[in-house]
Formats: sequence, C-alpha cells, structure tokens
Amino acid sequence: MIPIRVAGPTVEPVGLAEMRAYLRLDSDAGGAEDALIGSLLAAARAGIEAATRRLLAPGRYRIMLTAWPTDGVLPLPLSPLVAVERAGLVDAQGAVTDLPAGLVRLGPDPVEAPDLRIDPGAPPLDARAALVEVSAGYGGDGLPVPPGLVQAIRLLAAHGFEHRGDTAAPPPSVAALVEPLRRLRL
Repeated sequence: MIPIRVAGPTVEPVGLAEMRAYLRLDSDAGGAEDALIGSLLAAARAGIEAATRRLLAPGRYRIMLTAWPTDGVLPLPLSPLVAVERAGLVDAQGAVTDLPAGLVRLGPDPVEAPDLRIDPGAPPLDARAALVEVSAGYGGDGLPVPPGLVQAIRLLAAHGFEHRGDTAAPPPSVAALVEPLRRLRL
C-alpha cells in the first residue's frame, strides 16, 4: 500500500513575493529570477519534507487496499493527516460504491502517529478493493506550517540562490531548525 498523490500542492509554504523580499531583490528586475526562485522554493520544501517526514504543503492522496488490516489500524506515512475525503469499495468493473461515513476515520494522533482506523463493521472486501482518499499536509485546511520549517525553507532556497552551480553544503542552521521537528522512524 503506497499512497499516491492525486492532487498536488497549490500553495507553497513560502510564496514567491515573500522569498523575493527575503532575498532583498530589487522590484525593478522585472521578475527575471522568478522561475528560478520558484523552483528553489519547491526543491527546498521537498528537501525539508524528506528530512522531517512531514508534508509541508496540502495534498490529496489515494490508497488502495485488497484487504482490511486485521487489527483495524492502517499506519500511513502522511503527516499530518487532515481528513478522510472518501472511502469506498471498488468492484471488478472499476465502479466505486461509497462507504458510510465513519467506517474509515483518522486515528487519535494524525501528526506524530498518522493512521486510519477501520471500523469492525466495514464490509468484507472479498473480490473487491477498498479505495480511500485522504487530505494530508500542513497549510490549506490543515495545521499551519511550523515557523521553524518555514525558516528552514527560506534558508535553503536562499542558499541555493546564492550558490548557483556550486556544491557548497547547506548552512548548519537548516539542520538545527529541522532536527526538533523530525518524525522518528521505528
């Protein structure tokens, strides 16, 4: 079971205008560097997401199951979980029949131990599959991005902007901001 992103980030945690101001770029430049700054912001966000195992931009993810978990708990690598958007059964022809609300719900800690709880009354899958779509990530309808991670994105993007083409290591302050918010792996 691998969650598949079906709707990507529409809003980065650090906007282009905010980053231009952080870099102290002259507004008379006409936006010549905007594409570069945008790609540096996206890369910085992705790097911080990988380091922390947290999603820093909201997204929608699809999970397909061929069997319900025996203990009714489905751990997910998506933190923070925001909501179960849809849960249904998929028949052999691909038609989806939605399940009643509440049969698949968020676990008690959607940030540090994100999981889904499957009600024991959920119908057996037999020859069907289960389709579950969840919203996950900071921003949007979820929790705000922790300020330390926003600053880490700024620092990493600024570092990439200043050292274009160089192989200079990121500043140690990025790791210092990220480390306290890193989700542990068991």
